[in-house]
Amino acid sequence: MHDKEILHRYLRLRRAELLAKLDGLDEYDVRRPLTPTGTNLLGLVKHVASVEIGYFGEVFDRPHGQPLPWLDDGAEPDADLWVTPDESREQIVALHRAAAAHSDATIDALPLDADGVVPWWPAERRHVTLQQILVHMCVETAQHLGHADILRELIDGTAGKAPGDPNLTSRSAEAWAGHRARIEAAARAAAPVFPPTAPQQKSGE
Repeated sequence: MHDKEILHRYLRLRRAELLAKLDGLDEYDVRRPLTPTGTNLLGLVKHVASVEIGYFGEVFDRPHGQPLPWLDDGAEPDADLWVTPDESREQIVALHRAAAAHSDATIDALPLDADGVVPWWPAERRHVTLQQILVHMCVETAQHLGHADILRELIDGTAGKAPGDPNLTSRSAEAWAGHRARIEAAARAAAPVFPPTAPQQKSGE
C-alpha cells in the first residue's frame, strides 16, 4: 500500500467512526451541548465536513460549490459548531458525505506532492502539498472524533468504536464504577486540597 493510500484509508476510517457516534440517538441528544463551550455531536460533524470542503477544495483550486453560510464573512462566531432547528440531521450527514466524496476525488486526482495554498493560514506557511493536507485532515478528524467519543459516553455510556472493541477493557457496569472509584481515590490521595465530590450527571439531564 502506497503512502497516499495509507493516509486516505485512515481518513476514511475516522470519518466513518465520527458519523457512527450519531447512531441510535434522538434529535436532542445529537444536538445538545455537553461542555461549557457548547460542544455537541452533530455540530462536530458539521464542522469537520465544512473544514474538509475547504482543505480539499479551495486549497487545491477545486471548489465544491456547496454553500456554507455559517462560514461567510459576518456569520456568527462558531456557527459551524452547532446546528440550528432549521438544519436537519439528514442535511448535516449529507453534507459530510458530499464533502468526503469531493475530497476523495481531489485525493485520487492529485499526486502527494501537488501544490496548494491555504489562504487562511499565515503567509509564511500557507503553501502546502496534498500530503500535508491529508495529514492535517487525518489529525483534525481524529481530534474531533475523540471529542465525540467522550460526548457519546456522557450521553448514554456508549464507549469504544463498537461493542467488543478490543481497545476497550471488557467490564460490567459495576466493575467500571469500581474502576472509576479507584481512579477518583488515587486523584484525591495525590492532591493536598480537593473539592467535594461532584454529583454524577444522569443521562437526559
